[in-house]
Amino acid sequence: MIQPMLQEILRLGGMPVSLADHAHFTGGDPVFQTPFRIAVTGAAALGAVGLMLAQLRELQSGARSDVLVDARSAAVSMRSTYYILVDGKPGRNPPESVGGFYRTASGRMIYFHCNFPWHQEAILRVLKVPADCAKVAEAVSRWDCFELEAAVEEAGACAPVVRTREEWAALPNTATLAREPLVEIRKIGDSKPMALAPEGRPLSGMRVLDFTRVIAGPSCCRLLAEYGADVLKIGSKRRPDSAANETDTAYGKRKAILDLRSPDGRAQLDELVRRCDVFCQAYRRGAMSGLGFSPERVAELRPGIVYTSLTAFGYTGPWAGHRGFDTVVQPASGMAMLQGGSLDTPELTPVSALDYLAGYLMTFGTLVALKRRAEFGGSYSVNVSLARVCEWLLSQGLIPADQVKATPKDLRGDELAPMLVTVPSPLGQLTRMRPVIRFSDGAYSDLPPWRAFHVPRAVWSSAAPVC
Repeated sequence: MIQPMLQEILRLGGMPVSLADHAHFTGGDPVFQTPFRIAVTGAAALGAVGLMLAQLRELQSGARSDVLVDARSAAVSMRSTYYILVDGKPGRNPPESVGGFYRTASGRMIYFHCNFPWHQEAILRVLKVPADCAKVAEAVSRWDCFELEAAVEEAGACAPVVRTREEWAALPNTATLAREPLVEIRKIGDSKPMALAPEGRPLSGMRVLDFTRVIAGPSCCRLLAEYGADVLKIGSKRRPDSAANETDTAYGKRKAILDLRSPDGRAQLDELVRRCDVFCQAYRRGAMSGLGFSPERVAELRPGIVYTSLTAFGYTGPWAGHRGFDTVVQPASGMAMLQGGSLDTPELTPVSALDYLAGYLMTFGTLVALKRRAEFGGSYSVNVSLARVCEWLLSQGLIPADQVKATPKDLRGDELAPMLVTVPSPLGQLTRMRPVIRFSDGAYSDLPPWRAFHVPRAVWSSAAPVC
């Protein structure tokens, strides 16, 4: 069933579906204890990325290659943070203090997303309790579930009510979501065609600004870095990234700090944009525009830019401005109910499927736009949302419960070992996943060297020429 999904993705990018004949797959579901078809959807999305890389490589050098993807490895890639080691030690995130599922006064369950401390602080302000799980549970038990969901959203955090699929389908935002494409690629300006670098990896010479956090957007930019782009991640002193996620998704990137609330920081970003090829951001709708970096203005600063955006709940509906993450969309959409078996026993999936699928589809859309730019010119906007990815994943149907129960919770060490590699990095000896996408001629089987991470200034590397 991978080929029809791959053909669907290719059609969304305006690519000929016959390209799917050049992608070959092994393995399938189930890989972990989840009813969702994560392996085959992940393989289809990564297959589409691989085909576009092959297309760019053919434009660049005339070389042709088929794409090979193992679906089991694609599933493992959706929890790759679990397997990260630095100098042999795991890089886990600190445990969340009060995150998790709680029962409200109406008997319905609600989920508190507390991956970032400022989100937890907002929830605790609403509840008027300290960071103590027992006190949080007591306070939650006095709230109506939907009133608490709205109050936390208003306070600037995330607390989705655990819904059924039917309840989710009845929301006005879900009807709007159904009209949005899985990947939207839209021309937003004109420019002359821009040739690819004559040698190197398919994205050699490309410059990417990474304004993303957690997993989905950072995974997109990591793939761009692995295939040759100079990726500059812009971080914030005020709101730092989580260490374990960043260790996993930062490979090949350089990171600098900019304060976009200051005139000087925005002026520096103006200069970076003028010499940029891809602007990747995952802030709420309107946030970047409010700082002066809407897709249209960025395209004026840099004709030929590809502006790639991620949202949680879509980019046109009434929830388009809501905060959200993979673990927020899961409870709201009915996924957590399906994973746990009932509204009373919701669970999160053992993989971050929405995050990684979204990241892979963002990469696909970005590569399609870069190919169009190389051939015809133009500036492009690429849009992907976690909730729309959720609908696509669930549309593939569920794995029978007996098959899920018979599946081990994780792969054995001997099964994982061929999927992992240890390489030198600025952080130390880094153990991480090998590239899941393989090419039939053996190209790019190895990771490129990663020589720098934290850098003193937000500037482009002199090694990356302007396209």
